[in-house]
Amino acid sequence: MDGEQYEPQATDGKAPAARRRWPLRRGTDRTGRRTPLRMAGVTLAVLLVTLAGVTLGVLAGGRVDTDIGPFQATLTLTPDTSGGTTVDIPPLGALLLDSHDGPTHLTVRLGALDQGRTEALIDDPASIQRASISAVEDVRSGVMRLGLRTVASAVLATLLLAALVFRNVRRTAVAGALALGVTLSTLGAAAATLRPQAIEEPRYEGLLVNAPAIVGDARRIANDYSRYAEQLQRLVGNVSQLYTTVSALPVFEPAPESTRVLHVSDMHLNPTGWQLIRTVVEQFDIDVVIDTGDITDWGSEPEASFVGSIGVLRKPYVYIRGNHDSARTAAAVARQPNAIVLNNSITTVAGLTIAGIGDPRFTPDKNTSPAGSGLTQQVADQVIGAGEQLAQTIGRSTRPVNIALVHDPASAGPLSGACPLVLAGHTHARQVSKLPEQPGRMPTQLLVEGSTGGAGLRGLEGEKPTPLSMSVLYFDRDKLLQAYDDITVGGTGEAQVNLERHVIQDPKAGEQVPVSPTPTR
Repeated sequence: MDGEQYEPQATDGKAPAARRRWPLRRGTDRTGRRTPLRMAGVTLAVLLVTLAGVTLGVLAGGRVDTDIGPFQATLTLTPDTSGGTTVDIPPLGALLLDSHDGPTHLTVRLGALDQGRTEALIDDPASIQRASISAVEDVRSGVMRLGLRTVASAVLATLLLAALVFRNVRRTAVAGALALGVTLSTLGAAAATLRPQAIEEPRYEGLLVNAPAIVGDARRIANDYSRYAEQLQRLVGNVSQLYTTVSALPVFEPAPESTRVLHVSDMHLNPTGWQLIRTVVEQFDIDVVIDTGDITDWGSEPEASFVGSIGVLRKPYVYIRGNHDSARTAAAVARQPNAIVLNNSITTVAGLTIAGIGDPRFTPDKNTSPAGSGLTQQVADQVIGAGEQLAQTIGRSTRPVNIALVHDPASAGPLSGACPLVLAGHTHARQVSKLPEQPGRMPTQLLVEGSTGGAGLRGLEGEKPTPLSMSVLYFDRDKLLQAYDDITVGGTGEAQVNLERHVIQDPKAGEQVPVSPTPTR
């Protein structure tokens, strides 16, 4: 028979004429030992099963969820020949770090911001420094848990696969031991070649390709912001002193029935702006806060929790979307109990009738540029068209509009004569002007606010950071602008607060008297 050999069998006690040969196992010699070819085949099979099991185990179990500072993050290990780390920040893009060598790639995906931890950072500037320290520990702890989970998953997957393929305890055990050795050596190689300095030299993908131009050197900005946070308490205290001084100025004394509006714009995710806003709201007895947009930088989901401080103000908060704010950002603002989001609509708050429209663009990857400069004709038509839409809405209104809100001053032109005052932002620089008058229509004044967030991280890029700015507007009983105070908080290294008071000589004409003396602290 095929595959069988016969040993001769004795029939009469003498040398047998023919012997029957017992069957031998394939891949063995006459003594029953495995041949080299069979041993090589078994070894190769064990190695292949081990590699397959390790790969499946890493893909299936090499993942942990952890908290990194205020972020909820997911850490993932995947097989890769080049190593390295990817920090994924949806929808902005990714940072690619040459962090280590070896056949493993680490992906850190930042998810939503935890509201409680984010509010704690905003409320306590000192906690920013503590959070930066704890974030390192968070990453280290998460990576350790990820490593242990990956090893366990790889070994378990290999044991299960080997048991199904071989159905042999010994070979299954060998495959499991090999899986343990392969996984530990791979992770050990990554740890041995770790380069912490790689975080200082990232490569960018997606919208983040503009990050170097926008924020400059990350280390210097972090140092500048740390210094800035240390100065915050003194700056906020100066605002309180400033109000006491300004109250005694003889040039203008707001009447008790005056309506006081705080105009802010272009916060750009700077938490120090909220500290200043809260102080001014309390000290100046503000009735309404008006925000002309760009409260965020990228309009992403993680940034949405930044607007949670609106509710803490406990004052009506009227907001329009800027070009850095998404529809998601506007929805997050609208969820605040005291917020009103205007988008080609009108509202009445504290006796003031306010109309507003959001910026027609969503360009989070663009730097701020002066109004009307560098715009293509199509974009210019969009921006001006927004002002035309709002002018038509005001024209259909049955009640006179006191204030119109646009983000880009380029949208203000069509609003000339539609209402006495237009507020805008976008340029990160204060500007006061009169719109060209329309025959037979009321004069319209345009007030462009600077950046209440100091232009965010961009403001720390230059040698002199962008100051934080906001304005307090005083309206008389007829809801006409009587005066306004321009408040400016100096940047890093300039621990001072300035206030300039401007009095409108003829509120109906929008003419001003000379600026009063400027208290400085």
